Amino acid sequence: MPRKNCTYSNEFKLQVVQAYLAGEGSMQEIATIYEIRNVSQVKAWVKKFKEVGSIEAFNRLPSVGSGAKGVRNPLKGKRIHFKNIEEERDYYKAQVEYLKKQYPNL
Repeated sequence: MPRKNCTYSNEFKLQVVQAYLAGEGSMQEIATIYEIRNVSQVKAWVKKFKEVGSIEAFNRLPSVGSGAKGVRNPLKGKRIHFKNIEEERDYYKAQVEYLKKQYPNL
């Protein structure tokens, strides 16, 4: 029987992150000690803690690996048939802007 998703309190998350940052073990070891079934959860908490500086702000942050959240992807959806060249140009401009937001380092 598969386990359901676990929810952890902010205090528990902070305890785990502080244990890792204090050098009490590797992320894998910390996950084992605190009975967290996947080390990626510890990685996500540590990353968010370093970005924000507090665990309490986690609820307001997008999930890990989210890319450009809140940006509509113009590449998804059914194929559009354009009425004129200007409309097609605007469509491709929107695609370029989306990709710039998705991959700002390119």
